[in-house]
Amino acid sequence: MLRGVDLRVTRPRAAVLAAVHDHPHADTDTILAAVRADVGQVSHQAVYDVLRALTAAGLVRRIQPMGLVARYEARVGDNHHHLVCRACGAIADVDCAVGTAACLTADDEQGYAVEEAEVIFWGLCPDCGAAARDDTSRATREQKDPARQEEGPT
Repeated sequence: MLRGVDLRVTRPRAAVLAAVHDHPHADTDTILAAVRADVGQVSHQAVYDVLRALTAAGLVRRIQPMGLVARYEARVGDNHHHLVCRACGAIADVDCAVGTAACLTADDEQGYAVEEAEVIFWGLCPDCGAAARDDTSRATREQKDPARQEEGPT
């Protein structure tokens, strides 16, 4: 893959590319830990530089949902979107949005040749959604029967 985009093959580049493939939506700290486990000591700056080169070459996609650190993925070139959990920050891929939602087609492209749209859907992942429903259910039961409330520390 590296040679295919005219990048010299080095151990750090190969290790970073493998880490991104093995850990979709990983942040730089996760990628750094995976690279160090593979090749030994490598600097944070070296990983940043490799990620920047891989992104520029189109081998890696950088995403940065609002309020979160940058994440990297190897799924490139298909204009897919992302689901982000507001509670835990988990990110999942979702294929290109379909339907008649008004925000998916630019009303006025102002002369731009639109090539892709970046859409991020925000909500709760299944685990956080279940926990929120459990919390809501518990609070509702406690409101109906105050005697059931757990006692706090004294």
